[in-house]
Amino acid sequence: MPEPALFILVIIFAVGFAVVNGFNDAANAIATVIGTRVLSPLRAVIMAAILNFTGAATGTAVALFIGTRIINQDALLSQGYSIMIAAMAAVIIWGVVATYRGLPVSISHSFIAGLVGAGMAAAGTGIILWGGFGTVLSAVAIAPALGFAGGLLVMVALMWILRRTAPLRVEGIFSRLQILSAAFMAYAHGKNDGQMPIGILAMALMIQTGAEFHIEAWMWVLSATAISLGTAFGGWRVIRTVGIRITALRPVHGFAATSSAAAVIEIASALGIPVSTTHCMSSSIMGVGTTKRLSAVRWGVAGNIVLAWVLTFPICGGIGWLLASLGHLF
Repeated sequence: MPEPALFILVIIFAVGFAVVNGFNDAANAIATVIGTRVLSPLRAVIMAAILNFTGAATGTAVALFIGTRIINQDALLSQGYSIMIAAMAAVIIWGVVATYRGLPVSISHSFIAGLVGAGMAAAGTGIILWGGFGTVLSAVAIAPALGFAGGLLVMVALMWILRRTAPLRVEGIFSRLQILSAAFMAYAHGKNDGQMPIGILAMALMIQTGAEFHIEAWMWVLSATAISLGTAFGGWRVIRTVGIRITALRPVHGFAATSSAAAVIEIASALGIPVSTTHCMSSSIMGVGTTKRLSAVRWGVAGNIVLAWVLTFPICGGIGWLLASLGHLF
């Protein structure tokens, strides 16, 4: 297949990657407002799609990290598109399966794992920039811990501040504030996860032209549009898991969880670190739930979510390695 055709194929895969990202991760931004019935599903999805687009269009730090700190660029140039295609195929396969099962997983980590597995299959361990990959692995533990602690502490603070406020007044105030926090979360998701397809497209252009890694305007327009489209479809099984099945939420709980998770993601985006919005949101909801009582969190559901997080790396790494090996063979 000629190189221009492969370049177009990579663009198609990148769009599919972005759609799956929005499809699964839609739950991160809107699950709480749907779970507490503050917004109808249709309005919540439209809001999330618009804010995802806005977030993806601002900042390039995460895209630069993905494009320059996981795979050695010289080695990537010599291998062509096979590594990238294998990695994106791994993400799409795992993302579709997880969404069907109602499991919120990290699409960001899925791609990074697929990229590492495919790179090792194509060119050995020397192609991997282990410092950058180590940063991602560290974030796997740190981001959920911060999300859990943030949700718990914000909720405890709100309980103390509002201890003499009538429950109906609390409900009315946080029904409105929760919409703002969900909008913030959608924006933060776009700014972090939305940068992933941009990094992929910039890597593809680097391979195609042989020029240095750089980002062009059409990349963020295409990526933001695709991820917003995926969000607009909505991963309803995932939304049910995050917004309803982990713990029972009221608007004040949704506000505490969503604002805490979004703050962690914004900090990571400013540092250029790709983190899992899924990890941050789910763990923050768990933290909020524990302020009621430990049994208020359905730990069986939480355990399944965490297991999916852990399995993401070996599954996507293995799929990426297998597909790259087959591509190299043929």
